[in-house]
Amino acid sequence: MSSAALIGNPNTGKTSLFNTLTSSYEYVGNWSGVTVEKKVGQLKNKSGALTDLPGIYTLHPLSRDEGIAAEYLVTDSPSLLVNIVDASQLERNLYLTFQLLEYGKPLVIGLNMMDVAKSNGLRIHSETLASSLGVPVVPLVARAGKGAEELLHLISSHSIQAPDFHIDYGNAVEAAISNISRELNSVLPEHSPSERFIALQLLERNDAVLRSLAIGDEVKAKIQSICDLAEQRLHKSGVETTVQEHIHSVRTKLIRDICARVVDATNRKPNTLTEKIDAIVTHPIWGIPIFLLFMLLTFMLTFDWLGTPLSDLLEGFISGPVSTWVDQGLVAVGASEFTRALLTEGIIGGVGGVLVFIPQIFIMFLIISFIEDSGYMARITVMMDKVMELAGLNGKALIPFIIGFGCNVPGIMASRSIEQSKERMLTMLLVPLMSCSARLPVYALFAGIFFARSQALIVFSLYLLGIVLALLLAKLFSMFMFKDSKSFFMVELPPYRMPQSVTLFRSTWEKGKGFLRKAGTFILGGSVLIWLLTYLGPGGVAETMDDSFLAWIGGLFASMLQPLGFGTWQSGAALITGFMAKEVVVSTMVIIYHASDMSGLIGQIAMAFTPLQAYSFMVFVLLYTPCLATVGVLRKETASWKWTLFSIFYSLGLAYIMSFIIYQGGRLLGFA
Repeated sequence: MSSAALIGNPNTGKTSLFNTLTSSYEYVGNWSGVTVEKKVGQLKNKSGALTDLPGIYTLHPLSRDEGIAAEYLVTDSPSLLVNIVDASQLERNLYLTFQLLEYGKPLVIGLNMMDVAKSNGLRIHSETLASSLGVPVVPLVARAGKGAEELLHLISSHSIQAPDFHIDYGNAVEAAISNISRELNSVLPEHSPSERFIALQLLERNDAVLRSLAIGDEVKAKIQSICDLAEQRLHKSGVETTVQEHIHSVRTKLIRDICARVVDATNRKPNTLTEKIDAIVTHPIWGIPIFLLFMLLTFMLTFDWLGTPLSDLLEGFISGPVSTWVDQGLVAVGASEFTRALLTEGIIGGVGGVLVFIPQIFIMFLIISFIEDSGYMARITVMMDKVMELAGLNGKALIPFIIGFGCNVPGIMASRSIEQSKERMLTMLLVPLMSCSARLPVYALFAGIFFARSQALIVFSLYLLGIVLALLLAKLFSMFMFKDSKSFFMVELPPYRMPQSVTLFRSTWEKGKGFLRKAGTFILGGSVLIWLLTYLGPGGVAETMDDSFLAWIGGLFASMLQPLGFGTWQSGAALITGFMAKEVVVSTMVIIYHASDMSGLIGQIAMAFTPLQAYSFMVFVLLYTPCLATVGVLRKETASWKWTLFSIFYSLGLAYIMSFIIYQGGRLLGFA
């Protein structure tokens, strides 16, 4: 079965097209050796697989995830490249296209966003572009599905030939290409890219390509000397640039010549809608307050207006009909009291106590997906760049932070897009301070009990506290641990677009199903284990909850938690089990308090905490040790146990200090 690779610049509509061409994600995992997400889908007509590569501007990477595309092209060598090009930004997009034309494999160009180009007053002659480059060009409007069937048929036809594309870079560079090709002739595998492509990438000092080649040190040394000689010959010929700059200038001149023939810009007009929106939402004074207001609106929708009523309906269904049906079924089959208690109290009570918050979590994911797909996310990074710079980061670090609101694991993965190692490491260490969806059930439970009239504001304050502390710690860490590192910031501002409903809901589902997966693994397993620990004690079956193993374990930490306002074994036990997944904190409390439904749990917690203690507890849950999955991905991404353990212990210390300040300070102010 043939394999095709989808490749293009960021914000060219690759995701929309991938969703249109494939029936579903056949495989969603990670690229070999890294944790950047890899998506492979089966083409709708079953003719082969399509791999969606990370969006890049050039095959010469600035960041690690951009290097994945170059490494993939060298090691996997797909049978067909599908290059998605933004018709409204043709000149910039064609630089990557030129590199792919030199790859030496069949190539088809999807000329996307033809509607945007037309609305901007641009007329694109796709036939002229096809004849100039020698490859098929298919005009597309991926968001509306226009041209997708023609592109799918072309991909499946297996009739596309490798392009006969050749750029003359001058005598010095061409001689170097020939010499490097000769060295590579006997060491490249059979299905690798063309030797000319590899030679050009090596001349451009592409470390990602060099790492991917299985060549010995002797060959590498010869290639290095050829590259150095090419630079010397170039300077002798009167060209006062590096080889990389010379290659870039030759390509750029040719691209401009082609665009002059292909693009009719006679009636060009500015993107007035984007400019009008930007004048408001990226205003130097009002931009950040508008963003904060938008986030507050998000929490109002999630907790007050929409999420909580839906959660109440789901809770009534789980604690009512579902529990009753299961219990009646167990009685009918003659199940023992132990089995009935395990299923109804342990599994349905523990897992159901978390599942009732699914509506709120999915609403949050839907809004985050909307921010990403609309083009507003990039504006947020630009607006916040000055603030982030004061803390030793740049605006791009805000993207992993916002993704971390959904889940800290992909938030840490997203830090791969940050070019500088210092800021990438800082971001990875600080993402766990972002309030992920796993903490939402804890917030929703406690805020709903103690702060019913101001749930959204209370939860908003927790999210804001995480961000503020992350920025303060970033400044502290950068002053003492990364003080010699330099920074730069580069991000593209795409035009505003109304997200496509299919893409929006699919993105929401991909984010949210991870929560459901945890409900069937970590939370289910944790609920069973926690229930058994409450059922059994050092003397056998525990007569009361206070005689159980869980009470003994929680009691070990109760005295340490006393200064924070929640020095009970129940709180200690819930926080310990929360290390598996933060949602398990709620599952533990459901089981500990023998709550048959949410109203029973609410009553028990209302007697065990005061509002000040509840807020202190939520702050501790926000800041303390990351969950097991986050610790795992931190270890993999940092490739260091030192930094992973540092993240665990600094967050635990920070949680203790902040909860202590809030509780003891609140008592002094008379809030106890």
